[in-house]
Amino acid sequence: MTDEVTRVLDEEARRTDAEGKWPERSIKTLAEAGLLGLTMPREHGGEGASLRKFAEMTEQIATHCASTAMIYLMHVCGAQAIVASSSPRRGDLVKKIASGKAVATLAFSEKGSRSHFWAPVSRAARNSQGVVLNCDKSFVTSAGHADYYVVSSLAVDSKGPVDSTLYLVERNASGLDWGAGWNGIGLRGNSSGPMSIRNCHVAADARLTEEGGGFQSMMEVVLPWFQIGSAAVSIGIAEAAFAATVAHASSARFEHLKESLASGVPGIRARLAQMRIAVDSARGYLDQTLSRIEKSAPDAMLFVLGVKAAAAEMALRVTDDAMRVCGGAAFSRNMTIERNFRDARAASIMAPTTDVLYDFIGKAVAGLPLF
Repeated sequence: MTDEVTRVLDEEARRTDAEGKWPERSIKTLAEAGLLGLTMPREHGGEGASLRKFAEMTEQIATHCASTAMIYLMHVCGAQAIVASSSPRRGDLVKKIASGKAVATLAFSEKGSRSHFWAPVSRAARNSQGVVLNCDKSFVTSAGHADYYVVSSLAVDSKGPVDSTLYLVERNASGLDWGAGWNGIGLRGNSSGPMSIRNCHVAADARLTEEGGGFQSMMEVVLPWFQIGSAAVSIGIAEAAFAATVAHASSARFEHLKESLASGVPGIRARLAQMRIAVDSARGYLDQTLSRIEKSAPDAMLFVLGVKAAAAEMALRVTDDAMRVCGGAAFSRNMTIERNFRDARAASIMAPTTDVLYDFIGKAVAGLPLF
């Protein structure tokens, strides 16, 4: 990542958080640097980067602005669903993403199925040219800002809750409406809002999967990219908090003792050590997950399920320790740590939540079916 990109991210991060606005300048800078097309196939103008390179880049972005990193993560997930699609428009769509002219995102979650994003309750209806969508989506990152929305719906003739289909809905499509703006305690710039889709006519060439093939795409394409990217965001947030904590503990002083916080308080040194070990352990888990994916190891999916949970819970602990070490300086918002603390809260409750992932992993190791 270039110095120019990091400079813009740093300049915009505080304003993005304070105003709760989608970081347009930051995303434009990522586009100009070619990062929106990082994982797109080379034959369509992208860089063809791997999951590992994506994870490295996402972590770097998150150390500067977690909101931008989450937007980037969801963009890549949406883009990968388009890359893997059977749509005859695939080539043109991918070229536009690779050129940085389109931002993608996912529109999976629905109030009716809550954090079970893989089970939409909305259902598509056939018409003479394709389908009509009527959906109420929740927590759509970049709602109203993204150009391409990968939308899930129960298949027209679905027989069960995971019998879904994915469609491409563009921002200028008729029947779209965006709800109230996002006002979360953290990730305040990612515009994670509701999306109402009413009588939206979608042409046949906008169907991204075979009829009923949405669940397979979610699990085999989207889930690995999302889990890896989410873990990278959490690690980036924690790394930023750790660096700021070390800087503060090394510079803030007990003048009467002529000591810094770090040299004067053994408990602070212990917390710094625990933070460092925690971040490195989560990064090690991420590395193991990527290695298993790269080798097509039989237990790769078990690690895919675990990596987000491990990183999310680590970031909660590390940012909490950062607040404790830095005390009033962090609590009064004089440092970036307070923002790191709030941003870190999201991953554990973002679908699939940590509790859901623990349940999946427990089922897997016990030899039980996941669904």
